[in-house]
Formats: sequence, C-alpha cells, structure tokens
Amino acid sequence: MFDVALRRLVDPALFRIARVLAAARFSANALTITGAAIGLGAAFFITQADYTAALLCIVLNRLFDGLDGAIARINGPTDFGGYLDSLCDFLFYVSIPVAFGIISADNHMPALALVASFTLTAVSFLGYAAIAARRNNDDGALPADGRHMHLYRALGFIIQCAGGFIKNQDARVAEQRAGNGDALTLSA
Repeated sequence: MFDVALRRLVDPALFRIARVLAAARFSANALTITGAAIGLGAAFFITQADYTAALLCIVLNRLFDGLDGAIARINGPTDFGGYLDSLCDFLFYVSIPVAFGIISADNHMPALALVASFTLTAVSFLGYAAIAARRNNDDGALPADGRHMHLYRALGFIIQCAGGFIKNQDARVAEQRAGNGDALTLSA
C-alpha cells in the first residue's frame, strides 16, 4: 500500500528526531497535545481564509503526530497515550472539515459527509477494540477469519455513495436556483 511505502521513507527520519526528543525528556503525550493545538490552529486559519498558515499548521500537526508515536515506541507505549493520540487525531480530523463548513455555506454538505465518515470510523474502531478486548487474544487482534472485512467494505461503499449523493445535491442546487430574469419563488 501507499502508506507502507511512505512510512519506509519517513520513519527513519522521524525516529532520529524522536530519539533526540526522548533523550531531552519530551513525552509522547506532550507532543500529542501540542500537535492537537496546532491542528486546531489550522482549523482557525481556515476560518480566516489564511490557507498558507493553515497548511503550515497541518504539516506541523502531521509531523507531531508521527513524532509522538515514535517517542511512544522508544519510551514504551501506554494505554492513556494510545487513547489520547486517537482522541487528538479525531479532534483534528473533525476540526478541518468543520472549519471549511464555517467559512462557506457551499461547504456544509461535504463537511457534514466528512465528519459523518470520521464519526463512523471512530465508532467502528471503538467497536472493533471492544470486541478484540473481550476476545482477549494475545496480541489484542481479532482472528484473521475475514468476516470483519465485509463490514469495512460495506462501510466504504456507504461512504462512497454518500459522496456521490452530495455531488448530485450540489448539481441540483445549481439547477434549482433562479437565473437571470427568472423570478425567485419564496414560500409563504
């Protein structure tokens, strides 16, 4: 996958930086919280239409997200750190589309679709984690029987259909608006 190839390129540099930060007693949780604050800064800059500052914050947020995981692997991960990392990741994932929805009414439906997809992803992750914990496997993973893959494929199909629906909604809005010389009908 693309992510695996990219990680082979990025991880060595992240681990070099993380070793220095871990030796300087920076905690993974401190980087997680700092990264989340920077991510919220990106959302703020989007609402102000300062896309250059927003992009810089997004890049920094992703850097901090990579570094906190690398430091956690060096110092040893904790349950709270894993929880905090997931929470801050989803805070970032939701804040960016919400910011685009705030800046323009044209972005409301796409922003809602993205937030809904992230919410479904979070719920799916939570449900999967609860089942894995209940099964008490040595590595915490579900057996590789492939049954859960059908759920993920169905969820992906639903999200793709929702994306098509939103695109079609945008097209209908353009068709339903009053054109030059047309009267705009108002409901009583």
